[in-house]
Order: sequence, then C-alpha cells, then structure tokens
Amino acid sequence: MAKTDTYVPRLKTKYHEEIRGMLKEQFSYSNEMKVPKLDKVVINMGVGEAVSDSKKIKSALAELERIAGQKPVPTKARKSIAGFKLREGMTIGAKVTLRRDQMFEFLDRLTTIALPRVKDFRGLNGKSFDGAGNFAMGIKEHIVFPEINYDEVDAMRGMDIIVCTTATTNEEAKALLSACGFPFRN
Repeated sequence: MAKTDTYVPRLKTKYHEEIRGMLKEQFSYSNEMKVPKLDKVVINMGVGEAVSDSKKIKSALAELERIAGQKPVPTKARKSIAGFKLREGMTIGAKVTLRRDQMFEFLDRLTTIALPRVKDFRGLNGKSFDGAGNFAMGIKEHIVFPEINYDEVDAMRGMDIIVCTTATTNEEAKALLSACGFPFRN
C-alpha cells in the first residue's frame, strides 16, 4: 500500500541535497554508502518524584509524547533501593526512540526552536561524543519546546537526548551534526 502524503521534513531534504555531498568531499569518501547519516534519536526523561506520587509519571509520559510526537515507553527500576524508597519494577521514567521522518522533524525543532529558548545558552559541548559517533546532551527544562503549555506544567523536568549516527569517529559525527544545525561552542 503506497503512502498518500508526500511531506518530507526540511532537515531530511537538506541532508540529501547539501550535507551528504559536503561530507563526501570533506572526508573524501570513495563510496556514497560510507557517508555518515543520522540513525536514531533517543529521548529519556527521568521522573524521580514518581516514587511518592504516581500522577507525576502520567503527566511526564503525556508531555514527552507531545514533545516527541510518538508514544513513550515507561522505564522501570531494575532493583530496589531502600534509601530512595524505590521498589523493583516501579515506573521511574519514560523514553522514546525516534527514527526516519519523526527523527528529522524533532532535530529540526530542537535546533531551530528549543535550543535558542534555553536560558543562558552558549552552545553545545563539542566533547559530548562517545568515540563511536554518538552525541549526548541534556536539557534542564522541558518547557523550551513549543508543544508544552507552560500553564499546564506541574513540575520542571529535564531530559537526556542522544543522537546516534553511523559515523565511525567523533570528527565525522561533529561535522554531520554541525551541518545539520547543531550549535557547538568553540
């Protein structure tokens, strides 16, 4: 069954038309398939207050769904910790994995709308790569996303955003993400 809508995200078009050629030339790849590309984006939101109030996790799941445009999966505690009143199997967070068009759409909103709204933002840390071409960043307040209505928020929550690429080195991944609009400092 063929798709009827032909909408293509802006960042995906930019990647195919400009970024791939630029990266192929910059790193002198012999094969088109060696050019690094964006693989997936994982968004993780920890909700520590969920231990005492189960309503907090429901609102966190709803907010993460609005931000990502996809239903998140609740994350559960792997073991009990008495000091935190945490039981094994208790829901303590949420995560969502974005791929394809949803990933490109989210990254476009992140770089053009959300990051400029972060208070005292001076750029992303260029050393937050893992050595295998993946980039991790944290946001302290989820209200920087336009999908979140400030008046309906019960608590400020942070989130971790991990961008996975097919790049093999940090240099290649940084060049890819910089071309995609990530504002690195230095």
